[in-house]
Amino acid sequence: MHSRILTQLFIIAVAFLLIETPGYAAAGIEAVTVTTDKQGGQTYSVTIQILALMTLLTVLPALLLTMTSFTRIMIVLSLLRQALGTGQAPSNQILLGLSLFLTIFIMMPVFDKVNTEAVQPYLEEKIDVTTALTKASGPFRQFMLKQTRESDLELFIRISGHSELQSAEEVPFSILLSAYVTSELKTAFQIGFLIFLPFMIIDLVVASVLMSMGMMMLSPMIVSLPFKIMLFVLADGWSLIMEMLAASFYVS
Repeated sequence: MHSRILTQLFIIAVAFLLIETPGYAAAGIEAVTVTTDKQGGQTYSVTIQILALMTLLTVLPALLLTMTSFTRIMIVLSLLRQALGTGQAPSNQILLGLSLFLTIFIMMPVFDKVNTEAVQPYLEEKIDVTTALTKASGPFRQFMLKQTRESDLELFIRISGHSELQSAEEVPFSILLSAYVTSELKTAFQIGFLIFLPFMIIDLVVASVLMSMGMMMLSPMIVSLPFKIMLFVLADGWSLIMEMLAASFYVS
């Protein structure tokens, strides 16, 4: 069910990219144009729409990742791995997969709302692309505004040279996206700081004990690593991290 919704969201996202493309009036897109000359020969040319679409598809994954909870989750999990000092365990692939699935879990209410209000009516040809875009952007704007700090929003409004806006609905999407990503980076590093504290205390205690015993040639990281892993496992650290990350979005 989730994969079907994501597939439908991808379809309508591709359609959104073609809104301002000249000549987009029919339901389909002409991929190849056949031109017949006076001698009866035929030449084939790819339309500008397809070229623009293929170019914008390279940007689409970055936009989808920065408009969701993925950035905060991935940074927090990376900082957790550094705090534990386990090197490449878990690997980058595991952290990436965990971040993606947790992002889907957190963003599912937004995806469901977009699917109900925009994707399904558009696929059933009840609304046009412009109306679908307006309805689909609403849930994402609400989600991003809840997570964005007012100071970051005011910063990018001031940088862009816009006059003071009266309401959140008047904020351009480009400004909201920049402020949202900046706010997510701040929040992620704040959470990472709190995660680092207990592990840093273990490192300090182990380093002090080793120095008092005169074992200065032994790396404190080697000795403290088992204790940090034991603390993390006994405290059910993975469950606490997942719950904290999910709650940080739902509570906001």
